[in-house]
Amino acid sequence: MTAPEAPRDCPLCPRLVAYRAENAAREPAWFNGAAPSFGASDARLLVVGLAPGRTGANRTGRPFTGDYAGDLLYATLLKFGLARGVYRADPADGFTLVDAMITNAVRCAPPENKPTPAEIATCRPFLSARIASLENLRSIVALGAIAHDSVLRAYAMKPGAAKFGHGVETPMGGAVRMFSSYHCSRYNTQTNRLTPAMFEDVIGRARDWANARA
Repeated sequence: MTAPEAPRDCPLCPRLVAYRAENAAREPAWFNGAAPSFGASDARLLVVGLAPGRTGANRTGRPFTGDYAGDLLYATLLKFGLARGVYRADPADGFTLVDAMITNAVRCAPPENKPTPAEIATCRPFLSARIASLENLRSIVALGAIAHDSVLRAYAMKPGAAKFGHGVETPMGGAVRMFSSYHCSRYNTQTNRLTPAMFEDVIGRARDWANARA
């Protein structure tokens, strides 16, 4: 049975292993490994991102910590009562999640933030195991099309079963529902493809669904 977390030195994807070694040679003090999920083991809400950023989770070891996308994500979770503390983009900042967890479809940083289809498929068992481990899970927030499709496949559903779109809600079976959003990347937010209000709408609906099904 696959564990919910990949080992830090996961050997499964040669290109990602080589990139990890390259980063470790340049920045030996960085985390430089498969970034683990972050949050509560009894979470009712799971946020699924794409992959660690080179200077984000690949550097810090905590999802969305240290890169631009984390600023909006963590501020929004805090606003909706899904986090506690002060986010300082540092794993030692004491910031915690409340009834929520964050993970990635791909656990190792890919070059140019672009994992290949084979790498996404190879890493999917970890996502499936993470989802299965959350006994109280009710809401999944998928950040971007790759996370959306990866969640569908983790549920043995084809991507065509539910087309990605911002704000789309997809029943996943039982009480679980997926809420899809444009990724909170620097590009999407600076071009206003994703505004804070748009992102808050998705997180708010996901939280309300999780709470209503408690």
